[in-house]
Amino acid sequence: MAGINIHIKKIHEHLEELEDAIAIGVEKRPATIGMHISACSVELLELYLHKTGKIPIGKIIKHEWFKRPRPNQKIKPLAERKLPFNFPKKKEIFELMYDIEESRNKLIYGNPTKTEIIAMLNAFNKLKEILIELLENEGIEIWY
Repeated sequence: MAGINIHIKKIHEHLEELEDAIAIGVEKRPATIGMHISACSVELLELYLHKTGKIPIGKIIKHEWFKRPRPNQKIKPLAERKLPFNFPKKKEIFELMYDIEESRNKLIYGNPTKTEIIAMLNAFNKLKEILIELLENEGIEIWY
């Protein structure tokens, strides 16, 4: 259970940092937003997969696994190879994580527009809503 509590603590930290960055102004904190959205997304998914026993405690999911696959790619996407099992809303979760990963570097290292930042926040909020509901179904509540 200690692993679960560590995940929850990290999720709260990411959500607090996002809240602060949004309060300051999304256009003033794109790197902070990009970093914490990416990290929190992975943390939420990892917590869910640990709780459901799909991956063992200690296994780490990396954001790099969610690079969007190319059209007509012959091998399975990295996320599918690393997480080959099924779970509820997997396809939707992976699509949102692909969207987030696609925007991550531009927010952290580039010069994104306010529209791009808000699009990433919207993708994250959809993902967060899905994963929090799945976690609640497993008896874990994320208060924020």
